[in-house]
Formats: sequence, C-alpha cells, structure tokens
Amino acid sequence: MKNRKPPLRMCVGCREMKDKKELIRVVRTTDGTVEIDPTGKQNGRGAYICSTQCLEKTRKKNLLGRALNHPVDDTVYEKLLEQLHDGGVD
Repeated sequence: MKNRKPPLRMCVGCREMKDKKELIRVVRTTDGTVEIDPTGKQNGRGAYICSTQCLEKTRKKNLLGRALNHPVDDTVYEKLLEQLHDGGVD
C-alpha cells in the first residue's frame, strides 16, 4: 500500500501551506451562513486559519470575508478564537 501525502491547505492569514488537520476550517454554507466546520467536510466555500496571530490579521484586513465572498460576523471570530485557545493549535 502506498503512503499518501497528507492534504495541504493554505491559511488565509499567513498564506502558508499546512496539513489540513492543523488548520480550522470556516465555511460559507449554501444557505449563506458562515460557520466553523469541525469535520472539514461540510458543503460550501471554505477557508482555513492556523493560529491566533493569523486570526487577528484576517480580522483586521477582512481576509476571511474576502476568501468566503461573504461578510463574517464577530461571533464567528469569537468562536474561532475560543477554538484556537482550547485546541492548542497556537
């Protein structure tokens, strides 16, 4: 059996390619809501964040909103910050 390469995704903050498992996915669903996708498999347009520094940068420059082509509510940023602190990604 061949060893498969881990799927890589780009963080919208630092623009670095990282293993998908290291990142948190935010998705704009087909009904137009923006939410965190813990499974990484939800339908819709996705964007990835790797750390609290990148989250701050995306919030200041609206990078997440641009990546999703949709405005992002402050509650989404707060949930992301909690998840980054709780998950120990940072």
